[in-house]
Amino acid sequence: MFLKIKKITFAAVLAILSIYTSNAQEATSWKIDKAHTFVNFSINHFFSSVPGNFTEFDGDFYFDANNLETSKANFTIASNSVNTRNEKRDNHLLSTDFFDAKNYSNITFKSTKFEKQSDKEYLLHGKLTIKNKTKNITLVMKITGEMEHPMMKGTSVLGVNFNTSINRTDYGVGTGDWATTMVVGDEVNINIPMELTHKK
Repeated sequence: MFLKIKKITFAAVLAILSIYTSNAQEATSWKIDKAHTFVNFSINHFFSSVPGNFTEFDGDFYFDANNLETSKANFTIASNSVNTRNEKRDNHLLSTDFFDAKNYSNITFKSTKFEKQSDKEYLLHGKLTIKNKTKNITLVMKITGEMEHPMMKGTSVLGVNFNTSINRTDYGVGTGDWATTMVVGDEVNINIPMELTHKK
């Protein structure tokens, strides 16, 4: 009788471990296609919107609509790759007045969770760090499409688009006279169209 109970208990433990292992399986790993991904931003100068982007970035992206618990994303952006198509302005942005790129070389984002809004829209919550100041932000992620890659056998391609806005003064981007918002606005709009691939 004791042996029978022991066998049943052991079987139950195995079943629980099996369920746990299945649920704990990591979400699908997607590789960022940097040639078709753009880290864009815009900010007001007086009454006009000035666009720019960062040209150097990297990251890890794990996503499965059926496994949001283990879905995650981490991104790193090189501060000194800021590009507003104006050399004088870009050099100023790299200075201690703004990004202080010499002392703070990277901008980072680390996700905390994915939240489903609909089949095509998710909220990506996480922590954004600029100049050693970390704030919680939420990126709206829209899935723009998914298909088999027609030129890469056994590869899926996924398109997503991220949008959010942040307050630059929360991160100390713009100090001294530039901390005021009379000339340069405080709200920075961020848009990241991203293409990802997964080899099956």
